[in-house]
Order: sequence, then structure tokens, then C-alpha cells
Amino acid sequence: MPGPMLGVVIDGSIKKGFVAGPLTVLGHAILELLLVTTMAFGLKDFFANPVVSGLIGVFGGAFLGWTGYGMIKSGVQNTVSISSQQKGNIMGNSLVLAGIIVSISNPYFIIWWASTGMESIRQAYTMGLTGVVFFYFGHILSDFVWYSIVAAAFASGKKLISDKVYRWMMILLGLFISGFSIYFIVSGLGTLIKTN
Repeated sequence: MPGPMLGVVIDGSIKKGFVAGPLTVLGHAILELLLVTTMAFGLKDFFANPVVSGLIGVFGGAFLGWTGYGMIKSGVQNTVSISSQQKGNIMGNSLVLAGIIVSISNPYFIIWWASTGMESIRQAYTMGLTGVVFFYFGHILSDFVWYSIVAAAFASGKKLISDKVYRWMMILLGLFISGFSIYFIVSGLGTLIKTN
């Protein structure tokens, strides 16, 4: 599913090469491991609470908005270039951290794990702890393969991209992430309003 993590992987693969895919997924996987463990110990209801998911939407959306703004600004002001590989936002500093932040700032990531993901864990648990381990690693492997393919495609194509094209890509990716920001904030506020 296209989302903010896709934007981070594309941006990172152009700046740092193929390694952006696996490193971003590593951050995502660390967060998912924490969530699987936490939900297995009974905190599913906390994450499914509309107030919690609404607040995640609002604050996560605001963070993504700040990130998108930084990408757009660096493209418009000509402060980014492939040759210098400047890092115009927090996402460029650590791809593992970016994988964690972009996942936790997405309220639908939490909602999916509190509903569909939790049910998947429950079904996997019918085979014991081994079933949960296999489910987790199978799930992460699919993310790893997909985002590695995306990273490889963009990393190999960066030789064909001029600085001008790169700046426009940053602007478009910034708009893409900003769109998710608005959507998350509006959805989060909608959830919070419904709870009152």
C-alpha cells in the first residue's frame, strides 16, 4: 500500500542507495516487534481506544506535515542535490529511525495491528509461540522484499536523474507525504470528535 514509508524509502534510496530499503524496513520491523510483543501481553485495547488512535492521527499527521514541508522547502529553495546528498529533514539522518517514526506516526498502522494484526497473531498462536514467530518473520520478509525492490530501482536510476529532476521529486514526495499528513490529522480529529 502506498504510504509515507514508501516516500521515505524512495527519498533514502536516491540519497544513500539500495541500503535505504532494508534499513527503513529494519526500523519498521523493530516497531512491529514491540507492537506484537505488547499486544501479546494484552495492550490491544489500549491501542484500539478511539482517543489513543485519534491522538496518534493528529500528532502523527503533524509530524508528517513537518517532514513533507521540509522536503518541499528544500526542493523549492534549491538546497538539495544528488551530488551533495544533503539531508533536508530528520528522515535523512537515520533510516532505521525514519522507519520507526514514519510507522508510529501513521494511525492506520496502529489500527491495523490492533484489529487485523491482532487477529493474525491470535490465529498464529494456535500453533504456539512458533506460529507467532513464523507469522512475524513472514510479515517482515514481505516488507523487506518489496521495499528492497523499490530501493534497488530508485538507487540504480539515480544515475539518470539530474539535480533538477531530483528537486522536483523531492517536491512531489513532500506533497505526497503532506497529503497523508492532512488525511491523518482530519481522520484523527474525526475520531476524537466522535468520542465526545
